[in-house]
Amino acid sequence: MSFTAPARRLGTLERPDCTIAYEVTGSGPPLVFAHGLGGCYLSWFHQVAHFAPRYTCISFSHRGFFPSTAPEGGPDPRDYAGDLAALVDHLGLGDIALVCQSMGGWTGVEYALARPGRLRALVLAATTGSLDPRQMAEPARGRLEGWTKDSAEARAAMAAGNIHPAAGPAMAARQPALHHLYTQIDRLSAGLDKEALRARMGDMRRRPPADLAAGNCPVLFMPNGQDQVIPPFALHAMAPEIPGARVAPIPDAAHSAYFEAPAAFNALVEAFLIEVGFTPA
Repeated sequence: MSFTAPARRLGTLERPDCTIAYEVTGSGPPLVFAHGLGGCYLSWFHQVAHFAPRYTCISFSHRGFFPSTAPEGGPDPRDYAGDLAALVDHLGLGDIALVCQSMGGWTGVEYALARPGRLRALVLAATTGSLDPRQMAEPARGRLEGWTKDSAEARAAMAAGNIHPAAGPAMAARQPALHHLYTQIDRLSAGLDKEALRARMGDMRRRPPADLAAGNCPVLFMPNGQDQVIPPFALHAMAPEIPGARVAPIPDAAHSAYFEAPAAFNALVEAFLIEVGFTPA
């Protein structure tokens, strides 16, 4: 029995102050993946393998993340959307669907607002991006202070047990090889000052949730029930403020459901793409 794998090519895009590395796999409508703080373009192997037979899958490494380069002074998340726009234009992709994990949400929200109507679908997985949870409606806003304290304690306990907080204890216990791989991918960008970057992301997180309506694109929020990095209830609370936004939770997953529970994650993303009509001809 013969089998032909989807075509794959690596490339780089020169920006004024850094180089962006990317990978293009498969053929069909363009489906772009924006990784989180613990990842790089390699993180999406579960999703690329699933979608590449039907979609052109574009994964890239944000500036400063392996093997992209960093500008002097380190990456600024305010530049992320511009990098993505330049990549979309460089590859001649036109209108795209965009799947964002955690930090990638800063890229996704700002890209949607910079190019309104140009996103055919936006998935915000375990992220609200630059939308500020402190500006979400009650009663969710009232839960934020307690959750922040409890989650900090949970992350400290995980770190003490050599468990990556973005992977979570269930992945570490049930899928130790996957947890090890997650940690290794994170360490590829070990030279990056992630705490400084995290602070810049916090400074940028100032938008009220309703701002995203101006992006004029279908939005899917994907909260994870065991997330100790981003409050899952924030994604539920923000959706009603954005016309047509959907919520598809993965209750048993920690922060990185795309990595921990890829079959469930991929099925929910694919159902959303079908629902909004972003499908191969």
